[in-house]
Amino acid sequence: MQKRVIDIIRDTQKAGKHCLSFEFFPPKSDEGLSKFYEVARQLKTARPSFVTVTYGAGGSTRERTLDMCSWLKEELKITVVPHLTCVASSKNDIKNIVGEFKKQDFLNIMSLRGDPPQETCQFTPVSDGFRHANELVSFLKMEFPEICLGVGGYPEKHPEASSFEEDLHFLKRKVEAGASFITTQLFFDNTLYYRFVEAAQKVGIGEAVPIIPGIMPILSYSQIKRFTHMCGASLPKKLVHKLEKAENDPEAMELIGIDWATKQIDYLFKENVPGIHLYILNRSRAALELSKRLQF
Repeated sequence: MQKRVIDIIRDTQKAGKHCLSFEFFPPKSDEGLSKFYEVARQLKTARPSFVTVTYGAGGSTRERTLDMCSWLKEELKITVVPHLTCVASSKNDIKNIVGEFKKQDFLNIMSLRGDPPQETCQFTPVSDGFRHANELVSFLKMEFPEICLGVGGYPEKHPEASSFEEDLHFLKRKVEAGASFITTQLFFDNTLYYRFVEAAQKVGIGEAVPIIPGIMPILSYSQIKRFTHMCGASLPKKLVHKLEKAENDPEAMELIGIDWATKQIDYLFKENVPGIHLYILNRSRAALELSKRLQF
């Protein structure tokens, strides 16, 4: 049975525990999809509180996103949170997509602006579409008030924001529009998350809207450099030094990533965070090891 994420978080906190969630993405190939099924079955043993499923780049793979969400719900009995973006979608498109979600009894949506297609460098909404995520949240809350809406947050600000303060302003607008919880972009220095939460509270985003830290176990140095560049995140010098030394040793690289994420999460637990959202890149090994080490 599907549950609202905000209710899952509150119930888990009352029990003195932390939520664990994973992000999946739709593979482009049938071979990748088969591997996803295998990975998802393995990860069910970690008993995630919920999972999210992204759109493909530029809003592609909508059908595969829906198929994956349906399979996770029916086969693994997991609460699923499909992503929904403003990319290439009019208001009518959005209503039709959410109509499909509702037919599947999904109660949650991650509401995001989304990234423009790779061949374009600036986001441009379609006719009768949305330019900002807060507009999407407001529309969804008006049309589908029963849906629990999550939004993204950037501990180091969105790459397109002119300042940290401006980005917080936009985050507050998303919350005021109806968002129930926030999941952060990846970060590798916990002080950035603490600063972000404190700043969010100062602008009026209260504790009633949980801010879930997003953690990515590093698998590849070149890959994480690309990801951090895309989302405006930074790598601590101490971590960079470790990664550079292990650049040509995949096993050592993965162990560094798991160890760093373990320490991050362990300290975050001590600060009573609402949960941990893992960006796992459709792989199970690091996530299962973290789940075992930290005893979710």
